Amino acid sequence: MVLDVREAWEYELCALANSVHIPLQQLPARMKQLVPDAEIVCVCHHGVRSLQAGVFLQQNGYSAVMNLVGGIDAWAREIAPGMARY
Repeated sequence: MVLDVREAWEYELCALANSVHIPLQQLPARMKQLVPDAEIVCVCHHGVRSLQAGVFLQQNGYSAVMNLVGGIDAWAREIAPGMARY
C-alpha cells in the first residue's frame, strides 16, 4: 500500500494511483485505518515527512514500513516524467 502523507493541496496536484491519503499531522489519529502487518510505502514531496511517518508507524507496531526516497518529486523525474511537479 502507498501512504501519501502530504497536505491535501499537494495531493490534488499529483498523486500515485490507488494511494491512501493521510496527511502527516492526521496520522496519529488515523493510523488505525492502516493494517499493521501490511507493506506500507510512505510518500511525501521529497521524502522527509514520509520518513517521519514511517518511523512513527514502526514505533507503533507497523512492521513492514518503507520510505520512498526522494518522494513524489523523484518519482516524477525518474519514473513518470509526465506527472505534474511542484
